Amino acid sequence: MVDTVNSLAVRVHELLVAFLTEGPAAVGTAGVHDVIARAGALGPDGRWLVAAGHACLGEVACVQGQADLAVSHLDAAVEAGYNDCVALHVAPMRPLHHDPRFRALYQRMRVTQADLDEFFWLHQEMQIAVREAQDASVDGMGRLDTGVSLLPQAPLPTREPDTPGVLITRIDLAAVQAALQQAALKAEFQRSAGNTSLGLIDDSWDDTRARRDARDADELESRRRRAAEARAFVERPGAGTALVPCPPLGSIAYPS
Repeated sequence: MVDTVNSLAVRVHELLVAFLTEGPAAVGTAGVHDVIARAGALGPDGRWLVAAGHACLGEVACVQGQADLAVSHLDAAVEAGYNDCVALHVAPMRPLHHDPRFRALYQRMRVTQADLDEFFWLHQEMQIAVREAQDASVDGMGRLDTGVSLLPQAPLPTREPDTPGVLITRIDLAAVQAALQQAALKAEFQRSAGNTSLGLIDDSWDDTRARRDARDADELESRRRRAAEARAFVERPGAGTALVPCPPLGSIAYPS
């Protein structure tokens, strides 16, 4: 099979979902190194996927306390076009802020105001998705119906970004959404199957409450879907499209 940008982007998404659901230790990093090599063979069109791979490896190394390796991968990511300065302000990255090598690579990054707006939105949406998944898990406790509720999620932006680095963070958000959806569906199917079994063998099963729970769950899912649709990214009129240095290191409050 011939590699394309689209096929390797799908592979990056799959690897990120696996990292989120199984953990880097279980998945390993060989797949990411493979993507970097294959994306590099695509030339300029694949550079942003090279950046995505190195950014991923840098984050894994940072979480594992391997600062030198993290800086090395992040430096390679920036060289290939990575410019998500918001991501470099997450808690695991902050210990690197005092490293001169990290400060140097950060200062090389350039971004447009329009892309920076989207970076903030993408990271904020990741936080919202996690919170809503937690809320949905709590809401599902004690439900007697056999329905399966989805996690409504905001659509990914479709604007043409000024820098390809935005495409990396879109994949990050899509992976977070997919991992949360997988976990939610697994729990929902388990609850549904359990309720189906209990409904067949338990003479005291409360069918009236089960129907009410199903109705309430449908209404809640509809409200969440409308809220997710309302959160769709809207490009700010007049947002700058000229490349400028990223905001000073340490000046960005990570969305919460």
